[in-house]
Amino acid sequence: MIDRRTFIKAGTIGASVFSIGGLTAATATQRTNRAINKPIVISTWNFGVAANQAAWEVLDGGGSALDAVEAGVRIPEADLSNLTVGKGGYPDRDGHVTLDACIMDHQGNCGAVAALEHIAHPISVARLVMEKTPHVMLVGEGALQFALENGFERERLLTPEGEAAWKAWLKEGKYEPVINIENESYTTDKLPGNQYNHDTIGMLALDSNGHLSGACTTSGMAFKMRGRVGDSPIIGAGLYVDNEVGGATATGVGEEVIRTVGSFLVVELMRQGLSPRDACREAVERIIKKKPETAKKIQVGFLALNKGGEYGAFSLQNGFSYAVCDTNQRDLLVDGEHVY
Repeated sequence: MIDRRTFIKAGTIGASVFSIGGLTAATATQRTNRAINKPIVISTWNFGVAANQAAWEVLDGGGSALDAVEAGVRIPEADLSNLTVGKGGYPDRDGHVTLDACIMDHQGNCGAVAALEHIAHPISVARLVMEKTPHVMLVGEGALQFALENGFERERLLTPEGEAAWKAWLKEGKYEPVINIENESYTTDKLPGNQYNHDTIGMLALDSNGHLSGACTTSGMAFKMRGRVGDSPIIGAGLYVDNEVGGATATGVGEEVIRTVGSFLVVELMRQGLSPRDACREAVERIIKKKPETAKKIQVGFLALNKGGEYGAFSLQNGFSYAVCDTNQRDLLVDGEHVY
């Protein structure tokens, strides 16, 4: 049960409490003279608050960042009221709930699944892909076979609410995702049948040993074409971690994140000396430069955490929020900065 939430409004550069301080980025040398803010976990959207609390239980007990991010994102994966992740996610246009996820540790190991059906926790399957196979990604029937062979239970993921929403959508069949639906409590009767969600949870953690890991999981765009895969399970697009520099994750319309290899871009910009906030802003501006008219109509946000425990975010549109949990706060929810 969350007792409090602190909101820091967009437009104040102080939103990223530890990292912003204007547009001048901290260099690696400067960071070595600061106390590292660890352990810390950050994640996208308001449902990241509860996810962070589960991750914090691992981190506060001296656990690894990898264990923390897996435990954290399993919370929204199991939340039937979450329309964009896991068991509560809306189906594709053929009525199938397909899930995508990836995970990456401080050694550069990574695993992913895409278009996975009937399994409630794709993030845990992705971790097993990383740890038990020579591959990075398994998809579709192969991913399901692997999950079942490793003890995961087959479930019906299409909820009554999801089925009702899908049937309402079928009446017109238009595809018009709602920006920032993640921050609202929508039910089938609150939206016309042609408008639904488009999102994910991305999480980044730095543990007591100074190791970084990240996780990203989603049900993808509601009523997407059968077989569509967005950025969330793609290493370098929806998630990237480099233990020498930091990590980044993305949220929103995945096609534009893939086109810019967004999370990898953010990490490389931090390597060049940009703060997490400024690296995220530059990645957003790359999307605008490539497709200015499209960028005005969609939401994409980036969230980043560097090796010093400094964090920041930036998005195309107003309304993107992210959650922070460290030794100073347990349920901080920050309104990220934005372009439009």
